[in-house]
Amino acid sequence: MNHNFQLVADFHQLSQKNNVVEAKTSMSDMTIIEQEAILMEETGALFHALKLGDLSCILAGLVNLSYASLYSLVLTGQPVAEKEHSHPYDGQVLSIAKNISRHVNACLSGQAEDYYNLYCLCKELAKDFLNADFDSAFQVVHDNRMNFYKDNPSYPHYHVDTPDLSDYLFE
Repeated sequence: MNHNFQLVADFHQLSQKNNVVEAKTSMSDMTIIEQEAILMEETGALFHALKLGDLSCILAGLVNLSYASLYSLVLTGQPVAEKEHSHPYDGQVLSIAKNISRHVNACLSGQAEDYYNLYCLCKELAKDFLNADFDSAFQVVHDNRMNFYKDNPSYPHYHVDTPDLSDYLFE
């Protein structure tokens, strides 16, 4: 996570370059609600991809949701100890959707660990359920966001089209 967390922290720094950002130990209620709305929006796109069964779109949904969870984690200002996670699932799409929903809902706590757990779930599903190169796909999404934001600094950071990630799915 450290590398991907640093990528998102760099993006946050770029997106806040014109704003004064104070060190925080927690997020305000309105920030938590705003971040939850973004997580829910990304979850909706992921669920739509699950319904379609498009593996590339599912990977994009998992990467975008994990990116949003790390962005929220950066906003908490709280440190998180990296630890091993295992999220059992039976391979059924409905149980995967329920597990994602539980993790997104837990993020209403505004606690760093809940955002981290959501990130870990997305990464694990990308690797185990999709058999994808999550870290490379994450890097591509990050680079795309950085390039887009540099050209469009007033555009909301979470509304950037995701490039095709089909090259990051293993056969």
